[in-house]
Amino acid sequence: MSQTYVLKEGDTAPDFSMDATNGRHVSLQGLKGQAFVLYFYPKADTPGCTKEACAFNDALQAFDKTGLNIIGVSRDPMKKLESFSEKYGLAFPLASDADGQVTEAYGTWVEKSLYGKTYMGIERTTFLINAEGKIARIWHKVKVDGHADAVVEAVSAL
Repeated sequence: MSQTYVLKEGDTAPDFSMDATNGRHVSLQGLKGQAFVLYFYPKADTPGCTKEACAFNDALQAFDKTGLNIIGVSRDPMKKLESFSEKYGLAFPLASDADGQVTEAYGTWVEKSLYGKTYMGIERTTFLINAEGKIARIWHKVKVDGHADAVVEAVSAL
């Protein structure tokens, strides 16, 4: 099963506007003029997603030095995201794409397969968006171990 990616590095980031944890709201417009990381993950409070969120949280000091915001996106409802964020003390916003428009626009809602059964789900993907609103870097099919460090390294090279 091959995946054809629509977005490429250098493309303009698709617009988004989502509610996020701790009463925040995140949007492309609101981040205008700032570089940021938008990472998509399948489901809050599952082992891989918890490990990834905690790794980004642990790397916040390194990201703060570059002035970069981190935003996690899933299709989970806000209530689930709030409890996930609180449980692990996540300082960055987790945004709810409950209607799926953002995961569709970023091409992260894909057909997946598990034990021979196919289903639709979020492919773990990270986008580094520069201050001009262009996609500077994309990591597809992310492996959690070492990923946050790789993103910090890429940000340092901006």
